[in-house]
Amino acid sequence: MTPHVHPGQLVMVNIAGKSLAADEARFLRDNHLRAVCLFRWNLGSEAEVRQLTADLRDAMGEHALIGLDQEGGSVVRATFLPQPPAAMALGAAGDAALAEDVGAAVARGLKSLGVNWNFAPVLDVNNNPLNPVISERSFGEDPREVTRLAGAWMRGALREGVACSIKHFPGHGDTHVDSHRDLPVVDKPLDALQRLELLPFEALRHEAPAMMTAHIVYPQLDAEHPATLSRAILGGLLRERWGYDGVVITDSLVMKAIHDRYGHHRAAVLALQAGADMVMALGSQDEQAAAVQAIAEAQASDALSAARLQQACARLDALAERFPSSPSDYAAAQHEADDALMRRAWAQGLTAIRGATPPPLDRPLRVFTQRNVPGDGVSEAGLAGEQLAPLFARFADVAFVQVDELKALDWRDVPRDGRCNVLVSNHRARYGDAARGWCPDLHLALWNPFQVLDVAAPAVVTWGYATGALDALHAWLDGRATAPGRSPVQLTAG
Repeated sequence: MTPHVHPGQLVMVNIAGKSLAADEARFLRDNHLRAVCLFRWNLGSEAEVRQLTADLRDAMGEHALIGLDQEGGSVVRATFLPQPPAAMALGAAGDAALAEDVGAAVARGLKSLGVNWNFAPVLDVNNNPLNPVISERSFGEDPREVTRLAGAWMRGALREGVACSIKHFPGHGDTHVDSHRDLPVVDKPLDALQRLELLPFEALRHEAPAMMTAHIVYPQLDAEHPATLSRAILGGLLRERWGYDGVVITDSLVMKAIHDRYGHHRAAVLALQAGADMVMALGSQDEQAAAVQAIAEAQASDALSAARLQQACARLDALAERFPSSPSDYAAAQHEADDALMRRAWAQGLTAIRGATPPPLDRPLRVFTQRNVPGDGVSEAGLAGEQLAPLFARFADVAFVQVDELKALDWRDVPRDGRCNVLVSNHRARYGDAARGWCPDLHLALWNPFQVLDVAAPAVVTWGYATGALDALHAWLDGRATAPGRSPVQLTAG
């Protein structure tokens, strides 16, 4: 007889604060939940996070799965750990051994906190410069390079005892819509997808213990359902054709691409029917409960078979057994070595475009940047303008100009007085036509590399704004270091 599966075993939820409230612990226990996704708002000090994960293990049991996004670059949750470079910085460095070392260091930090599931690395091939949500989170535009570097990163992480979840299957790189806000469509035939989007996922499928789905419609594979809810894509292509037997987890059901069309309850059942093993039912406790209840009702009516639910539960049990959530020690010397590694990796990815060279230290500068850069729910907040002033500390004469929105800058108002005009792009959005006619002497792109395509100027790309990225840029500006990286995406016209 097939064992009964509690529906909550197949649902991942989130919690409200930096500690586990009594009603949340009760909700986890009452619904037999075993998986929680942590966000920046859940993470206090290292000691507080260890206490939180201990309380979660106590509430969820020995097969607890505690996950978060610690990709690197702008998508990191535990900001007190050594800050890993964005995937595209590693793409610019081009060193697989370095990528493996970074993946291992990321996992060491997470393991020390009691986190056993990292939703990384990103396997999306970013061949679309207008992509609003992936960009520097991708290793590049060449699917074979993405496979080589992401595979190395994942092998390092797995070796240190943290599960990886490659994402976002079948591929989020060639979209110009953010699925957090609407439903993207990638209208390509299967053979075209296999040459680009699918190639890294297919190549690494037998090494990846878990895979996260994309809320994207691929109409030539399934005209009706996004991949997260598609039997043709998850069941037919991934499970049957490729033989993937790892855990499949959905991206968050609260994202508008799913939530506004299906709701938590319907989406949870459709995803499990399609071939997913765990649904990420983030949101209010009522929404989380609706997902659990919908699975229970589908189980009772045989809309979800006992065999399907047991299969999903067994895969999740195996993942939790292979990657237990018990924390490990993170010695101070190892923490220091990992921090140095991350800084070295950021420096190796620093990339000069169009022959950029640092201005002489005795030349007067005028620096333009944006005053504030809030987070967007996926990425952490960007650096405020005032945090960038130390980059120019060794220059003798700096006029530092902060504006509310860089995109609104009118270059006709910029004086032509002999100062070297430096544009520091500390936000994520593309400039588009707003930058037509702009002519800075130097452009420093601290986040979205594709802004280089909007501004016709010599540029340096850091691929992110962590301390290691800023240190590398500072050294370059001072003439103490070079920019050795080679862009893994096309950043010049033609």
